[in-house]
This record gives sequence, C-alpha cells and structure tokens, in this order.
Amino acid sequence: MHIQESGEMYLETIHVLYKKNGHVRAIDISEHMGYSKPSVSRAMGLLKSGGYITIDKDGSITLTDSGIKVAEKIYERHTLLTSLLVRLGVRPDVASEDACKLEHAISDESFEAIKNFTNQFQ
Repeated sequence: MHIQESGEMYLETIHVLYKKNGHVRAIDISEHMGYSKPSVSRAMGLLKSGGYITIDKDGSITLTDSGIKVAEKIYERHTLLTSLLVRLGVRPDVASEDACKLEHAISDESFEAIKNFTNQFQ
C-alpha cells in the first residue's frame, strides 16, 4: 500500500514522540502537529487500517514493523537534509521546514547520493 505524504508525517511524528516520551496518544500528536483531534483521529484510523499502527484499549499508539520502516526512513531524511542545509548556511528553522518538504519528494536514489556525499565530510 502506498502511503501519502500526510501519512508519512504522522508516522514520523509518532516515531519522534515515542522516542521522546516512551508512549504516544492521539492527543499528543494533535498537540505536537497543531491539528484538530478529529483530523488526527481520522488519520489514525487510516494508518491503522493500512497496517502502519496499532491502537491499544487505552489509546496508546504503536508503530507496526511497516510503520517503523516508513517513520525511520522519513526521520532519517529529515535529519540529514536539515543538517546539510544548516551546514550550507541556512537558518535551522528554515532548514527544518525545507527538509520537511524535501523529505517526501526526493527519490531513494537521490537521497542515497546525498547521504553518501555528506558522509565523505564527517
């Protein structure tokens, strides 16, 4: 199943929040992303039916293996692209915002080339 950009954003957010807090609920996602509770609830339903997350009785959201795979891919892209842009002289807030746009559009081939190129300088 192909996941849309918004789904990738939600999965990345779940991943980040879980790493930070050790648990994630819909309200945490809503507050972090600035989205309404109904919007987050709808998205969680779609991600659940797509097999990317599970939701426990208490409302705890957990990434499945396929959800983790997508979340880590997007998070790696965001982190590396932000870092690269900052090193090029872009302000951190602008770099993060631009990386967020790029991370969904860039091909795997181009990202791997950027990753390999930046690894030469570390």
